[in-house]
This record gives sequence, structure tokens and C-alpha cells, in this order.
Amino acid sequence: MSEQPLLNVSNNPDLGKVEIAPEVIEVITGIAASEVDGVSSMRGNFATGVVERFGKKTHSKGVKVDLTNNGIIIDLYVVLNYGVTIPEVAQKLQSTIRQSLKSMTALEIAEINIHVVGIQMDPTVNNEPLNE
Repeated sequence: MSEQPLLNVSNNPDLGKVEIAPEVIEVITGIAASEVDGVSSMRGNFATGVVERFGKKTHSKGVKVDLTNNGIIIDLYVVLNYGVTIPEVAQKLQSTIRQSLKSMTALEIAEINIHVVGIQMDPTVNNEPLNE
């Protein structure tokens, strides 16, 4: 595992340091995203799929955090439910994640990029003809 820098969020240096690992931002982002209506799942990789098959939930699945000179950039890879309005769900994801991170970490986020990587079809759609 590569060593990632910690984010220093101290407001009062007299009390000491408060540092937040990027993995914490990933977990907060993942949990906040899973609470938004219209999100079916988050895209993970092969390793997270294997881990979840053994019963361990991976909250950072589908989340990538980059620490840049311009600030924190979050990329979120989601699968949405069929029939939702993609721009509305994406905007709700961005505002929910930004609010959760602000209230829990006091960090300002430069960008939250939403990548829609799939649509989850309703199982009944495949079994019944669509009414037009």
C-alpha cells in the first residue's frame, strides 16, 4: 500500500495537529453517495468484489481521491437506476458529498466529478413489455 499524505486540518496549532487520511475521505464519500436516491451501486475493482463476497462491505468502492495543489479532487464512479434523471442525481450526489465532508472534516473540496458507468435495469422490465 502506497503511503499517501495526510491532510492537516488544524484550526488551533496550540492544541496540536489533526490530520485526516485520504482513505477517510473515500469512506465518507462512499457512505454519503450510497444514501442518494437513484444510485444503484458504486463501481469497484476485482479485489473489492472478492472482499465483498466474503461479507466485508467496502465503503470506499468507486471513489478516487486526489490531493492536488488546487485542492482535493474526488472522482465517483456510480451505476444509477433505470429511469432516473442523470443530471439531477449527479447534482444531488455532489451536494450531498460536499455537505457530508464539510460537516465531518471541515475540508473544502475543489471538485467532485461524477462518472456514470452503468444503468441498473429494473428486473421486471426484462420480463414484461414496456407500455408506450
